[in-house]
Amino acid sequence: MSPAAKAAPDQGNPASTAGEQRPPTGDGRTRGLQGAGAWLLARARHSAPVHAGLAAAVLACVVFCLGGLLAGTYPLGSHTRNIVDLGNQYLPYHAYWRTMLLGHADGDLFVNWNSGFGSNFLGDFGTYLSSPFDLLVVFFPADKVELALYVITTLKITAAAAAMAVLLLRLRRGPWQVAAVLGTAYALSGWTLDNGATVPMWLDGLIAFPLLCLVGEWARTARRPVLGPLIVGLAWTANFYTAYMATIGAALVLLIRLFTADETARRRLAGLLHAARGVLIGIGLATPLVLVIFKATKVADPTPLVHFQPAAWQDFAARLLPATTSTATPALFIGTPALVLALTLPFNRAVAARTRAVWSAALVLVALSLNWEPTHLIWHAGASPNGIPFRQTFVLCGLLVIAAWLSTADGLPALPALGAGVVLVLALGAAGHGREVVDRWSYPGFAVALLVGLLAAAALLLAKRRVPGARALPVVALALFVLAQGGETVVTGMRTAELQLKEVSWSPRLGPAQYDMAKAVAAKDDWPRSRTDPGNVPGGNDEMVVGGQGAEYYSSLTADDMSWMLSELGFGYYAKGRHTMSLDNPVTDAIFSIGTRMHSQPLAPPQTDQVPRAVTTSTTSAVPPLVTVRSGLDLAHAPQRWDASAFVNQEMVLGARVYDPAARIVRANPAKGAAVLTTTCTPGAQVYFWGPQYTGTATLDGGRPVAFDGHLPAVRGSMQAVGTVPASGTVKVALSFFGHLRLPQQSIGCLVRSRLDAAVKQLTATGATDVRVGGHTLSADLPAGSTGTAVVAVPRISGWRCSAGDGHATSARTYLGLIAVPLDGKATSISCSFQPPGLTLGGAVGVAALICLIATGWWYRRAERRADARAEAAVA
Repeated sequence: MSPAAKAAPDQGNPASTAGEQRPPTGDGRTRGLQGAGAWLLARARHSAPVHAGLAAAVLACVVFCLGGLLAGTYPLGSHTRNIVDLGNQYLPYHAYWRTMLLGHADGDLFVNWNSGFGSNFLGDFGTYLSSPFDLLVVFFPADKVELALYVITTLKITAAAAAMAVLLLRLRRGPWQVAAVLGTAYALSGWTLDNGATVPMWLDGLIAFPLLCLVGEWARTARRPVLGPLIVGLAWTANFYTAYMATIGAALVLLIRLFTADETARRRLAGLLHAARGVLIGIGLATPLVLVIFKATKVADPTPLVHFQPAAWQDFAARLLPATTSTATPALFIGTPALVLALTLPFNRAVAARTRAVWSAALVLVALSLNWEPTHLIWHAGASPNGIPFRQTFVLCGLLVIAAWLSTADGLPALPALGAGVVLVLALGAAGHGREVVDRWSYPGFAVALLVGLLAAAALLLAKRRVPGARALPVVALALFVLAQGGETVVTGMRTAELQLKEVSWSPRLGPAQYDMAKAVAAKDDWPRSRTDPGNVPGGNDEMVVGGQGAEYYSSLTADDMSWMLSELGFGYYAKGRHTMSLDNPVTDAIFSIGTRMHSQPLAPPQTDQVPRAVTTSTTSAVPPLVTVRSGLDLAHAPQRWDASAFVNQEMVLGARVYDPAARIVRANPAKGAAVLTTTCTPGAQVYFWGPQYTGTATLDGGRPVAFDGHLPAVRGSMQAVGTVPASGTVKVALSFFGHLRLPQQSIGCLVRSRLDAAVKQLTATGATDVRVGGHTLSADLPAGSTGTAVVAVPRISGWRCSAGDGHATSARTYLGLIAVPLDGKATSISCSFQPPGLTLGGAVGVAALICLIATGWWYRRAERRADARAEAAVA
């Protein structure tokens, strides 16, 4: 603490005044009593934040769990919680994170060998797993990862409640019990229940906002110059995306605090400079990870451009009600009692006029900023997100809770202010009437919570009039406040979970289907001699859960080069290219050295309240090694562009003709929604149908219908086998579909297996004699005299460097999306290593920030010693 801060009282706390610093007067006994009273008062003041934080954490935990219990969701019920990305991303990533931490993964912190045929894991780690809470997954068994994720989610919510409760008491002294309830209101806002609980990484931003506001308070009074930047760095490391939004919100709170306090312009400027220094150092400490994520985002599969669509203001009002859910509108619910208290602030004459005016204006401006495209882009770092557009809503919820605290910290607002708040809440409730987001539980829950909250207010008013039993009335009022706030939130949590299962996509819970597959994959695993692909198990990112090394991969950072390559080879995808899927095709199995392919046949359609069960089988085939040698391939003259046909593209990458030459396909359209494709092929060949944007069925004459589901740009259909060419050589594929028929020119390919077997045999004979794979390295021994190009069956994503023999490692070359290493006939080995782009520069920035942090701590420590020395000299 600087000498100036030591000498000055806490300007931000009305209860801390210069008058309290006067020494006690009177006789010795009086001074002793005064000293004891001061000690007890100070102790109570220091313990109040602890009590508030603990109470908020417990209350938030109980309320959140009660909502899940009433909804019957796992682990308090039988229904799945795996809504959208919770099941497709966060659950699998935590399963893989546990495996990696325990040393059982194929890769390391840099490379995930299980997904996408080899992906940049450090970027994914920073996006999904860098919160300290995520380390708790190692304390749970492999079959309890869902329970671990639920515990982690609950702990994050309770931490956010505790942090907000502590912040409220730091902003203004008041009853810690009320601060605890309001802290819970923030942690269990509609944003948490509707968005954050199903995207757990965002909950780190929920925690970060009150913590960063505390950092701003410390900066304002020149306190904790080292701890502040450390908290900023931790917040940005845990989840930089929501930490960025939380930083904007905390900066706004700091500005309000600076310009509503009676401080000089010099002290305000000093506070801003202290805060700027702390934020810059903190972000610098997080840069090694943040820059890696930024670089990975630049090369990620681009999603279609999203144009922000403002929400109707009636929907804003409706989302303040309980039991509403929507991905297209901001989840603003904080509980009706807390909302009433927040809306009393503009009318509460017990609060300074400047504070009322500035905070009220700030709330209105922030609400407007959510729905205006230029400020919407600022909140989201310049890019309108796919999916939920109002991801910054938790900041506005936090500001509303702070406003509620400022209006009630000194006691219940007077009747005029309280009445005005109730009228405003009723008007907002009426404005939301009839909106689509409103649930049948919304208005009953709203009415009951308002009524019980008013009863709590009445109990406090009666207590002031000293009616009989007045001493118990504050306790009754608090109980009613907790009941109104908590009960309404429980109902909101219950209905949100129930509505999500009905309205959005979900994945089944982990069960025997995944565990049986994991055992089968482990028994067949032959990595790195060949890959074992688990196929498409119920859920997403299957390899992270069951093991193996396949194509399936779902991440916000899915490399564009990898996604594009797989698409051109006939693979399908979801999520507009960021969720690549497995492809059951012998040619691509040979290209990617998939020696064992697993198959999972569900025993029943997936149900929300049932664990999946399936029959697991496998097929094994001979495939080339992970590294093959193409003696006639010169990268300078190699194909640089893909063909329009996925069948031709597969042949180019494989280096051999294995499909029948493209024959003329005759289309017959006897009726709308039906067509027949006719062509000729080698008898006995396998017939494959490819229609990236085809939705319907394809049936080979005499065979069974095969379903296809292509909805570009969101979903790309995979190539699939439909049967075998009959002895006549005539292929007739009947199509049944909806809408327009959109097919590529060559939608049918006939694979002659004998040609593929010959190609595999040749590639195996000339390929690597030994392949070794480390955490983020790959090396192979080659036959003596190998020339041409060594092709590695790994996507050439940014960060790979390779060398041949003892040569100098350079940025890896590419052959149609795969890593390629030129050979000169002298090298008998190749080696490749992966380093996530941005790590070197980010590490340098991080080291510089650490030096600045150490220098800051040293300077402040030196200033304190000098101040202490001057004080001792003055006393002497």
